[in-house]
Amino acid sequence: MNEEVQKIITNIEHVMIGKTDVATLSVVALLANGHVLLEDVPGVGKTMMVRSLAKSISASFKRIQFTPDLLPSDVIGVSIYNPQTMQFEYRPGPLMGNIILADEINRTSPKTQSALLEAMEESSITVEGETMPLAKPFFVMATQNPIEYEGTYPLPEAQLDRFLLKLKMGYPSVTEEYEILSRVQEGTPIEQLEAVMSLEELRALQQQASAIFVDATVREYIVQLATATRTNPYIYLGVSPRASIALMRASKAYAFIQGRDYVLPDDVQYLAPFVFSHRVILQPEARYDGISAEEIMMRVIASVTVPARGFAAR
Repeated sequence: MNEEVQKIITNIEHVMIGKTDVATLSVVALLANGHVLLEDVPGVGKTMMVRSLAKSISASFKRIQFTPDLLPSDVIGVSIYNPQTMQFEYRPGPLMGNIILADEINRTSPKTQSALLEAMEESSITVEGETMPLAKPFFVMATQNPIEYEGTYPLPEAQLDRFLLKLKMGYPSVTEEYEILSRVQEGTPIEQLEAVMSLEELRALQQQASAIFVDATVREYIVQLATATRTNPYIYLGVSPRASIALMRASKAYAFIQGRDYVLPDDVQYLAPFVFSHRVILQPEARYDGISAEEIMMRVIASVTVPARGFAAR
């Protein structure tokens, strides 16, 4: 594994126990200039994960608690008239940070959701007709509760498409939960966490990750996977070309983390469920049969032949 990235993951593990995969995939999204949708029940450490990531890279952390009465101006900021200068002055919103936690994003109205998702897509916001670029890096980790649906506004498929990865934390094992209690008994681990990387170093890693080589055979494999989602009988609407691009970007970042300068088909195969599952619309038959999008994606992956070549370095 890349030594610089390993420092971040190890640092996160000082706070998060047994969540190495989630931490690694979060860093994948960060290096690929993407965003993460974290869906799980309350109390499993979603907020702690993103706070640990922010502190590890010395980034500014902003938390937005989404509620039904939240307005777009509460997210992007607003211009306020200053009578002394007789001019409007911009008061930045919480989006003017590096690492953004959008907590319970499905609890606010679609209008406010769109304000956040537009910023994620364009890396800029518009206030009073003036477009302002966002900080770099700009990384959003949005959370939503999959159990309680009363008073929520589910994200439409077009907005879900803005997230590079969709992850789930899951419950800890008995041993891991015991270790959590032992650590918390002596204090809050997040308070002792220190940065192991500067923002300048992170930007350099992002550039290196984007330069990873993807052979034509591997690109063809990505296209075949995307095409298979459009012909599967359980899927009403398959993934778009944007999803294919997202899978390639994520695969490059994952290969970089593994210390390689080229992408393997195994990288694509491992990441495909996290990139594709939230982007497909299932047929009613799938819901009747109790089959999840993740299960269908595993079937799709199994149906596509893995290339036997095309993963050598340049």
